Amino acid sequence: MTAEHYTPDEKDLSILRILQKDAKMSVRDISARINLSPTPTHERIKRMEKLGIIKEYTAVVDRKKVNKGMMVICMIALNVHNKKTAGKFIEEVGKLKEVVEFYNISGDFDFMLKILAPNMDDFHDFFVNKLSEIEGIGQTKSIFVMNSIKESGQIL
Repeated sequence: MTAEHYTPDEKDLSILRILQKDAKMSVRDISARINLSPTPTHERIKRMEKLGIIKEYTAVVDRKKVNKGMMVICMIALNVHNKKTAGKFIEEVGKLKEVVEFYNISGDFDFMLKILAPNMDDFHDFFVNKLSEIEGIGQTKSIFVMNSIKESGQIL
């Protein structure tokens, strides 16, 4: 069975909702919440992991408490639109630790990056010495986030 051919039922969706809120919850506690015994609950979790529905387990870190208080959304348009230029750009940006989210988008720009930095000086250094050195960039637009109203990785 592949993820494309798998439709989560209500028990699976309940498990996913619980894990999105607390990935450290024990199988026993999850099973009690969804009214299913621990063994089938564990089997459902393992199946969803194997199918890639559950991609990973992570900790949500307060970026300000780890000296990453500045968030910048950077829009980028490539100067040449072909597979080689885009592929090289994607490869190079993927290596930048300051880029925590990276999307291919439609519209006036080709890519959107979410960048975290300690402060404006560090962002400037990143922009000038790393990002702008990548070949293929035609235009950029940086948007400085003043305040996060809602941040969530929960999709269900």
